[in-house]
Amino acid sequence: METLTDGMSTSPSSSSSSSSSSADDRASKTEDYATVMTEVWPEAERAESLARGAALKWASGVFCRPEHLEQVSQYRKRESRRTTSIYTRLKSMVQSHLEEVGRCMEQLREAQDELRQVSDALKKAGLEYGHNQDGLKNLERLREVSVNHGQLLAAVSNLPRLYSSKELWAVVSSALAVARQNPTPFVSAVRIVEREEAMDRILLERVEGKVQPLPPGRPRRWRARFFQVLEEAVSARFHSVSYLHTRGPGLAGHLSALQHTIMADLATVRHLLENCVPPHYCLTRAYLRASHHCLHAHLTQVCSWDLESGEIFAVLNWVLHVYNSPQMLSHPDVLNVLKGGELGLLISTEGLEQLQNKYVQSVRKSVSAWMQKALQVELQDWQRDQEPDTDHEGFYTTSLPTIIIQMLEENARVAFIIGQSLRDQTIQMGLYEMENLLNRFREALVEFGKRHRSGPSNSNNHFYLHYLLASISNCIVLKKGTESLQQQQSSRELGQFTRTPSNPLAALERTVRRACRMVIDQLLLDLKPFLTGLVTRHWMVHGDPVPKLCRILERHLELYSRVRAPCRQRLQEEAQWLMVVEYVKALMQKRLLCRSADERRKFAQQMVKDDQQFRQLFNGLESDGSAPEVNPMAVLPVLADIIRLKDPSMLPLVVSGLASTYPDISEEQVSVLLDIRGDISRDIRGSVLDLLEQSANPLPVGYRPIFIDILVPPSSMTFCLPSTKCA
Repeated sequence: METLTDGMSTSPSSSSSSSSSSADDRASKTEDYATVMTEVWPEAERAESLARGAALKWASGVFCRPEHLEQVSQYRKRESRRTTSIYTRLKSMVQSHLEEVGRCMEQLREAQDELRQVSDALKKAGLEYGHNQDGLKNLERLREVSVNHGQLLAAVSNLPRLYSSKELWAVVSSALAVARQNPTPFVSAVRIVEREEAMDRILLERVEGKVQPLPPGRPRRWRARFFQVLEEAVSARFHSVSYLHTRGPGLAGHLSALQHTIMADLATVRHLLENCVPPHYCLTRAYLRASHHCLHAHLTQVCSWDLESGEIFAVLNWVLHVYNSPQMLSHPDVLNVLKGGELGLLISTEGLEQLQNKYVQSVRKSVSAWMQKALQVELQDWQRDQEPDTDHEGFYTTSLPTIIIQMLEENARVAFIIGQSLRDQTIQMGLYEMENLLNRFREALVEFGKRHRSGPSNSNNHFYLHYLLASISNCIVLKKGTESLQQQQSSRELGQFTRTPSNPLAALERTVRRACRMVIDQLLLDLKPFLTGLVTRHWMVHGDPVPKLCRILERHLELYSRVRAPCRQRLQEEAQWLMVVEYVKALMQKRLLCRSADERRKFAQQMVKDDQQFRQLFNGLESDGSAPEVNPMAVLPVLADIIRLKDPSMLPLVVSGLASTYPDISEEQVSVLLDIRGDISRDIRGSVLDLLEQSANPLPVGYRPIFIDILVPPSSMTFCLPSTKCA
């Protein structure tokens, strides 16, 4: 606003010199105030800069046009009045603060005078105390007698009430609550109990000596009654802890409240009540036994409820870790009192196992529901008319594997807080549910493919192949997560899943195989319209439709690069096998039969050219480092050599080499190749087929056949009657 005021003073419509001087005075005061505030408050300079910027922004918005300058004087007067008002309020506030400071200073002076007087009085009292020190020593014995007299007087005055069935035991039962305020009634009650115990002992000794019979009501056994009342008091203290919120998230708070109540009462017993009873009472140990007994009964009741997983976790964690921690039973005060294993288990081993099984079952319901929900989200993603998301490495992915793995790992981490056994059971349960999910996932993939193949009118998803590839990458991520979970297990057969051990890796492999098969089926579907143009006269002359097939293959192979290894290599190899098998199938249809050596030459040249195009397409692909025993691309040049061979007499040797490399080739398929040549005599054909029959061998182990599923058309040979007459 100071910048705006300066700009207004230089305008032609500026006010009189008096207003200019007052503006200068205000600016000077503002600068002095800003200097002071900068020293007191380091942020003042930044605040002033922000204020100036805001004022400049406001002024630039208000006076954005020349005609707006007519209102400059009005804005200046308004801002001047506002500034004056602010300075007036600041001055009033500072004045009031100064007056308050003055009053405070006056009060401090008065307090100083009073302190001086008190100090003088204390000095005089100290001198008097020093003079009377010898006389006080003579009164120490009198003080001890007075204290003892007061205690005896209190005991005598309380005797009538303590002798009642209600007053005496009421004092014992309320000792935990009122011990810090006044332990005297409790001490009197203990003395009465001990006197009655002494009377019981004397009377029993007289009975044993047959001096006199026991009076009615004897022996009273008030010491046993004392400990019984103490246990009832502990139980009542437990019930005093609020039970309103013991279900759901409130159960953990309830157990925490029990812990604090027990430890607070233990401190009261150990530091106060223990000093009020004879040593042979072992009151701290008695209190711990009573607390343990009450806790056992209470937790048995809690475990009988229909608990959720969070509630069961709270109970298990409290029983196994909190109760035995240094905050409770392992506390130094407790260890000095109890012997090892004296209290026993808070919950039996069988009870803990049942509770853990209930926890696993509860978590299983939650995991199953979450997996089903994640699968539904996955199926909805498949219907999106957009490409799947990619991860940081550029591979297709969806949210399914992240949700599943994070959920299972989180459950395993939480279960491990309780113990390794529970973690193993939780992991086993999670793997079991993952196997069920993968089975449903594989069924959903099959249904997805059926809807896609049913026709364009029933499937509007243009990214069908993309989501198939994303599903394959998801399975690979799930496999890594599954292996990580399995490595965390200390035992593979646990809990209620021992009879049907889960095998999610096998389910993953089945799902991946199904998805890969669907991907290759889609490739075949895209190639099919152009496969009918192979091995025709138009193909032999112009080379069509191999370039179109290569473009389709190239597009598919580009999409396969969005899949994680090793499935990327598997799809690339399957695409190569599919193309070779379909090419050989087209060859076996005998769509083109050569009629001359020139046609055989052109036929073979086109096959070699096609082979080069296919090799150029597939050779640049990534390999997993393991070379296949049979390269499918190597069969095309061999078949081309059979058709191109100029000397038919060499055919038995060439076909023999073909059969040794590809032992699954049949006589019918070799016969088709000879038919395509169109120049093979019956003798050469017979010798070739005879040689093929003699060299037939079983397929070697690990051999992947090429020809075994390729059908050939039925033979078109005509049946000829002999021209000579029968003898």
